Amino acid sequence: MLGCALVGIEEPRSCRDLIVYVEIDRCVSDAIQTVTGCKLGRRTLKYVDLGKVAATFLNLETRVAFRIAAKDTSREAVWNYVDSCTNKKTAQFEGYQVMPDRELYDIIHVSVDVAPKDMPGPPVARVKCQACGEGVNDRREVTSQGRVLCATCADGAYYVVLDKVDANTLVYDQ
Repeated sequence: MLGCALVGIEEPRSCRDLIVYVEIDRCVSDAIQTVTGCKLGRRTLKYVDLGKVAATFLNLETRVAFRIAAKDTSREAVWNYVDSCTNKKTAQFEGYQVMPDRELYDIIHVSVDVAPKDMPGPPVARVKCQACGEGVNDRREVTSQGRVLCATCADGAYYVVLDKVDANTLVYDQ
């Protein structure tokens, strides 16, 4: 909610002008998605794999953006806000609710330039990979030696093909 307030968005779930960049694939990203209504499928939630508990909130209408990062020091500072006999998990749960934002977060006013291919809405382009034949949206293709390729065919995949399956032979239990 802090990020939304900073960029001037009071009702994020009904706002079409909010984009949030999350920098980690942990529970904080799920929380941001729940609170803001931003989603990968709507192209309003962007994942930048940096491994940091941080997010950048951008108001597309005003172009105002703020990056908010969790302070590591907040884990120890929490003890100043709760009963010292509380266990760590409970202390964080209770303490984070009452701690001032300045002790929880580093807040930075930033500028974010969103390329047209990264904007919410329908794909701006679609091409067919000349090697595997799969479609590639939003100018994510790679041109190599005069051929239009998907990133997988150009640079290698995150997976190893074990076998190609004929979808017509699959049987599903219902």
